[in-house]
Amino acid sequence: MKHLITAIIFTGLLMSCNSTDKTKTTVQDSSITETISTETNKNLKAIDSDDALIATAVMAAPEASRANCKVIGYNMAGEFVTLREGDNEFIVLADDPNKEGFSAACYHKDLDPFMARGRALKAEGKKHQEIFDIREEEMKAGKFNITSGATLHIYSGPKAEYDPATAKVDEAKLRYVVYLPWATSASTGLPEAPVASNHPWIMNPGTHRAHIMISPLTEVSN
Repeated sequence: MKHLITAIIFTGLLMSCNSTDKTKTTVQDSSITETISTETNKNLKAIDSDDALIATAVMAAPEASRANCKVIGYNMAGEFVTLREGDNEFIVLADDPNKEGFSAACYHKDLDPFMARGRALKAEGKKHQEIFDIREEEMKAGKFNITSGATLHIYSGPKAEYDPATAKVDEAKLRYVVYLPWATSASTGLPEAPVASNHPWIMNPGTHRAHIMISPLTEVSN
């Protein structure tokens, strides 16, 4: 009987020790996780200056071209201006600081008349479909010349904080639009809907705005 009681007491003490150790470990792990999270995010800051707008915007451009591309967009004062002059083939549209989240775009300078027309129509109060229809007719009339293969790079995400050391925007990712005016699924062999993340597909087939869409993998950040 004594042996049985002793065994029960010993088992109880052992379980108590294990429970205490697990609690300590959980608390320690939680503390470590919190520390790592804090260290990961401590370098992030708000995009709150024109210099920050430029630095984050050029992340939409190919790395080799970032130093010399032209940057346009709204400054911190809310004025649409040239934020930085450039001398290569790319134009970068900076994030609008008055909108939620982050979105910057980079495109070949030959696309600028088409892009500028879209911005002008939007400023006039035109809705998406109206802008689409107007530019479709203007494209047919030869007002714009979009070269097949001209590419739009979009760098966007839900947050507007960045790491000043790298200029990377928190949770932002790249997606690509490759213009192929009037192309169709039949002429390209591409599906009209995405098969999976990072798989190309054709959007707006048969129109002036037909383009290949390549979206990022959901688990990969740039």
